[in-house]
Order: sequence, then C-alpha cells, then structure tokens
Amino acid sequence: MSHTNQWTAKTLIIDDTTLRDGEQSAGVAFTLDEKLEIACRLDTLGVHELEVGIPAMGDCERDAIRALAALQLDANLMVWSRMRADDIDLCAGLGVQTVDLSIPVSDQQIGSKLNSDRNAVLAMIPRHIARARDLGLEVCIGAEDASRADPEFLMAVAEVAQGSGARRFRFADTLGVMEPFAVHAQFTQLRQRFDLDLEMHAHDDLGLATANSLAAAMGGATHINTTVNGLGERAGNAPLEEVVMGLEKLHGYQLGINLLGFQDLSDLVVLASGRPLSWQKSVVGEGVFTHEAGIHVDGLLKDPHNYQAIDPAEVGREHKMVLGKHSGVSGLMLAYAELGLKLKRDQASRILPWVRRFSERRKRSPGRGELLSYYRQLSA
Repeated sequence: MSHTNQWTAKTLIIDDTTLRDGEQSAGVAFTLDEKLEIACRLDTLGVHELEVGIPAMGDCERDAIRALAALQLDANLMVWSRMRADDIDLCAGLGVQTVDLSIPVSDQQIGSKLNSDRNAVLAMIPRHIARARDLGLEVCIGAEDASRADPEFLMAVAEVAQGSGARRFRFADTLGVMEPFAVHAQFTQLRQRFDLDLEMHAHDDLGLATANSLAAAMGGATHINTTVNGLGERAGNAPLEEVVMGLEKLHGYQLGINLLGFQDLSDLVVLASGRPLSWQKSVVGEGVFTHEAGIHVDGLLKDPHNYQAIDPAEVGREHKMVLGKHSGVSGLMLAYAELGLKLKRDQASRILPWVRRFSERRKRSPGRGELLSYYRQLSA
C-alpha cells in the first residue's frame, strides 16, 4: 500500500460535479426532479460536496439551486461562475456555501477567449474574490486550462488567489491533455508553495482522468472533482466510482463514501442523461463482474480472490457466470446445477463442444431451452 501523509483521508474531499459539468455534456438536460434525486443519492452515499449549477444561466437554474439547498443535505454546495461582477452577484441568496470563480490561465485562452493579457488576469482576481466574499461565499479560484498554462504564471495566479482571500485553487485540465507524472509534479509544487486547498478537475479525453486525479491526491490535492459514470463534456470527467475505488484500494484512503447503493445512482444518471454505459465500463458496466473463460470461472469457484480485484458486493453487485466459446467444464456444471441438474464431469465434457459451437454461430450464450435440449440429447 502506498504511503499516506497529512493530505489523506481526513482532508481529501470528493466534490462531485454531475449536476454542473456532467449536465454540460452535449445534449444532456436534467429535470428538477432528476437533479433533486441525484443530489439526494449522492448525499446518501456520503459524497462530501456537490457542484450544483451555474446561476448566470437564468431564473430556472437559480430556482433549481435554491431547491437543492432547501434539501438541507449534509454535503457542502458549490456553484460555478465566470469571473464577472454581474455573474457573481447572481450567486448570492441561493443557499450555497462556495463559488468557483473560473478564469482562463493559458495564454491561448487569455488571448483568444478574453482578448486580454496575463497582467489583466492577475489584476481582476482580487476584486472579484472580495465581491464574492462580501456576499458571504467561500471562494475557489478555478484555473481554466491550467494544464496548458505557463507553470510560473500558474503559480502567480495561485499566489494572488491566496493573498486575496480565496480558500481553494482548482487546477482544471480542461482539455484532458495531462498525464499523471506531470500532474503529480504540478500539485507537489503547488502544495510546497501555498496553504490553499487544492482541487483537481480532470477530463478524460486521453482516458487518464482517473489516473490524473489519483496523481493529484498523491501530490497534495485536498479536493477531487468527479461525476457519476464519468459524465461530462466530450469524453467526460473523472468517474466518481473509479476515483473512490482507486483512492481506497490503491492508496488506502478511507473517504467515508459507501458505494453499496451506487448502481442505482448510476442507473438513474444513465436514464436522466440518455447516455448509456459501455458494457465494459469499469465498476458499473454490465460486464465488469461477468465471467466466461474457463480458467477464470474455475478459479473464482475455488476462491473469488483468484480473479477479484474489487468485491462486487462493495458496489451492490455480484459475480455472474455465462457460457460461451471459452467456457470450461466447471462453468458448465455450475450452469446445469442452477437448472437443478447435477452434471458429471464426463457429461459436461461431452456437452461443452455443443455450447462452444452454439456461441460462435449465434453470438450469445445458450439459454435454458438449449441447455435442456443438450442434456436430453446426452441422455438419449
């Protein structure tokens, strides 16, 4: 088990942004009832903080945020805002505790999005932090496109943020172009230089969002952004279920998040978002605890730990054995036992070629009827 330090279980916060960045996924729009249900389920699991929307989007969005605040959840609530006075003012009176003030920090975005320069960015941070704090909000400075920013300028932004009263600094890998070694180095440097809470916001464009989130934790992050099922713009964000499992299984964190009921939440987000999961999606995909290969099935039947990195019961799942081209005698005997038929090994060896041919031709497992037919033929 990897080392732990002062930035471990007691201070690491999962800040789930399913209701903000998750909903920003193209074509996704949650109803108010869906938002309330998702928030309640996240809170029941023990997720520490929820990023629940963008007040500047309009009256309906602000009404939804007020409704979420009225639930009186245990989770801290956060909203997202551009670093603009009019947007910040709309964050007041919503019942949330924290605002993420987002500002581009890469030269690409400072020039092309803001039509501005580095000095102007540094100059605007203090007055907007002061405005938000005057409204009674804790402030996180969201460094958009931090992964493409000049490293020293990024440190300058963090220094101004800390000196101006921000409590947290969000490192946003907006385009998903970071890798774990660079993330760890960046967070290690930030941690050495600043007393700010540090948050990692990872996107999955290169399939590294979970790895980058774990690397940030090891480098000194206090907060990690996630979404249920990895929902989010383009390739999505760091999946809640992967980050929690990774931190606990690989690095010994005890986050106080119970994923036993996560499958129901995952299914809810699938329905509400219209975004189906891959069959092999880690932790929650239909196939991740499904086994066919004979050597695996035999090993699992002898002792689940032979082929079990995650106990499926931890996420409300169980192992599932299916028959197919790669099945072995043990798996076939189990399938017949579930039908109430005790098959001898030599009988199973005779039926197995039929099962394999069937699966190759029909591209599925034989059902109850086919298995009973094979058994009758065997007995004829």
